[in-house]
Amino acid sequence: MGQPHFIVFANEKGGTGKSTTAVHTAVALAASGHRVGALDLDQRQRTMTRYLDNRAQTIDRLSIGLPQPTFEVLEQQDDAGLTAAIDRLAAVSDVIVIDTPGRDDPVARAAILRADTLVTPMNDSFVDLDLIGQVDPDSFKITKPSFYAELIWNSRTQRAKDTGKSVDWVVLRNRLQHIDSHNLRRVGAALDELARRVGFRVIPGLGERVIYRELFPKGLTLLDLAQLGEVGMGHIAARQELREMVAGLAVPAVEEPQAKVA
Repeated sequence: MGQPHFIVFANEKGGTGKSTTAVHTAVALAASGHRVGALDLDQRQRTMTRYLDNRAQTIDRLSIGLPQPTFEVLEQQDDAGLTAAIDRLAAVSDVIVIDTPGRDDPVARAAILRADTLVTPMNDSFVDLDLIGQVDPDSFKITKPSFYAELIWNSRTQRAKDTGKSVDWVVLRNRLQHIDSHNLRRVGAALDELARRVGFRVIPGLGERVIYRELFPKGLTLLDLAQLGEVGMGHIAARQELREMVAGLAVPAVEEPQAKVA
């Protein structure tokens, strides 16, 4: 067993679809053959944990087999607790998905230092863009990176110094509107400019769809169409968005065990 690949979802703003995206990513990777561990650092809201608890209950109630990560919530909110939880999940996982609270948090900062892939979901608005970069009100050009962008830059530098490994920082444009607009283009242009300056990738995330709110009570995802009942074109389109998003994260494939030579 090698070291698991760590995917950390982090954004100090709430309401960006962070936990929903983290759960869908964890389940999608489990469905693709990865052994996935999911760690919820938000001891208060526990959105990821509640989602996967609902999923486990659906599996038991219907006696069906669905891809399911091994998951837990971080009860001991300190470095020792984080290390112990990661060690438990690492023993049974080749990918660990970590969902952090929507606030500045010391344990979240410690988790970010472990990230191989750092994912920052954001809504397609200048309100959310302000988290990582300040914008001129007239030209809509980036004036300077924000405190959060500097925090991530410092974390990536520290990780490179400690481990010699780089961090793939991915900004995920969640809740993209399905119509073109001046605001959408301006946000996109500002993100592209900031990406070049700060060093992250931008990929499309999950669109704004009522479907996601309906999935939570049963813990289902867009990969579980057989359990959703009536399925429309919106479900199919959303599932394709999910697949493209997970592919865009570029998580290393599961290594096939080498055959023994007689």
